[in-house]
Amino acid sequence: MSDLGKRAVGVETIGMSMRFGAFTALDDVSIKVPAGSFHALLGENGAGKSTLVKCIMGFYHPTAGDILVDGREVGIASPKDASALGLGMVYQHFTLVPSLTGAENLVISREKVPGIIDWRKERAALAQFMERMPFKLPLDVKVDELAAGEKQKLEIIKQLYLGRSFLVLDEPTSVLTPGEAQEVLGLVRGMTKAGDLTVLMISHKFHEVTAFADDITVLRKGRLTGTGKVSELSHKQMAAMMIGDQPIAALDSRAPVPVGARQILTVKALKAPDRTGLKTINIGELDVKSGEIVGVAGISGNGQKEFLEVLAGQRTRDAGDVLVKGSPYGASRAEARTLNVRFIPEEPLRNACAPRMTVAENMAFRTFDLNEAGKPISWIRMSAIRDYATRLVEQFKVKTASLASPISSLSGGNVQRAVLARELTGEVDLLIVSNPCFGLDFSAVAEIRARIMRARNAGAAVLLMSEDLDELLELSDRIFVMSDGALVYETPIAKASVQTIGEHMAGHH
Repeated sequence: MSDLGKRAVGVETIGMSMRFGAFTALDDVSIKVPAGSFHALLGENGAGKSTLVKCIMGFYHPTAGDILVDGREVGIASPKDASALGLGMVYQHFTLVPSLTGAENLVISREKVPGIIDWRKERAALAQFMERMPFKLPLDVKVDELAAGEKQKLEIIKQLYLGRSFLVLDEPTSVLTPGEAQEVLGLVRGMTKAGDLTVLMISHKFHEVTAFADDITVLRKGRLTGTGKVSELSHKQMAAMMIGDQPIAALDSRAPVPVGARQILTVKALKAPDRTGLKTINIGELDVKSGEIVGVAGISGNGQKEFLEVLAGQRTRDAGDVLVKGSPYGASRAEARTLNVRFIPEEPLRNACAPRMTVAENMAFRTFDLNEAGKPISWIRMSAIRDYATRLVEQFKVKTASLASPISSLSGGNVQRAVLARELTGEVDLLIVSNPCFGLDFSAVAEIRARIMRARNAGAAVLLMSEDLDELLELSDRIFVMSDGALVYETPIAKASVQTIGEHMAGHH
């Protein structure tokens, strides 16, 4: 595959420090990523991983320290300098232009783009390039119509197309299914073995690190707390380097679903248009009982998002019924309140918050117009909102500078904690959750899963859509697989096989 670009380059930082005013984000960190290796960078959110890679990529100018590329000291004053040295980065949040197609995104990402693009020539060249890529992607579809997994692949392909020989992957698989993750990381791993690429991957998933990485570097609170060969380390040792002695929230032991448990959510013969308007989401039958978690697995882009939007009242349905406790449910605020339905969508800052409003206001969205007894009030009191938020912040360990900060100033894990606090406080009969741990660190993930399990054990019916199969296997009582807009397979957890689920996800049925 050597014709993809330059040969792999090695990168090293020596004594890298970065201070923002009085805050030290990185403290004397030296890390060595040899050419052609697959290196994992571990650490919790706020450990300094992003700061380190931003120093390498020229987004930040470190307070102290040097960068070596292939053993030579280099000055990287800007991302452009990094590109010239063959260093590229794939971000957790997408950087593609949504209104353009994949092909257009690739062509305009080049340094020199002709004033008039000869699309016949470009398409032929792209087709040839894509033949060497081990996954297929529709390059003629607009990016905003692509599923998250497809966008992630396109981000990686863009870097390879630009001839990068050292790639930073920031949580690359948080939007991919196990099969896609294996495929993407396997491709990247193959390229490191062939000497075409060097990879530095920021990850929270130990099983991926074990399967694909050669070495790890661990940061905690801005300092280097461990390095080592993956083959010589256990998950327990990696976790100890990452989180020190901080306890991880344990999952409540799972009480069996009571016989004769009440059916809370019923979906029948549901039809709704998908994002493109060309296909139909078609959910034959799905029910969730009190005290059980029903998981929905599927590769992103198979209609989960649309199904969720119907349940959230954000997408009109063409046919079918959604019932909660036997009553028709249209997702109005009044119905959600009467029937105790709560909702935790993916990307909570975008879908479950008003980013510029304060932490306290966001946490009070469900209750600001009610008194202690749950009756409507005519006068909204800010002090009551603050008191309520103070209680929840404490209970759910939300880290925020102040309750008056805009919620957009919080880290991803803390936004998710704030939304969980709002949605899980009070009576919850039905909880609809989507990708609750996307991009969160190890201890936040454990805590959020424990909270969902606790809601189930307290009698809530939980519908959990996730692209993380490990999460579904850990939490669900039953798992459905969604493929091409329909539920194609169902299994109780006791009989679940990852391989069978994976095959149905990939559409082999």
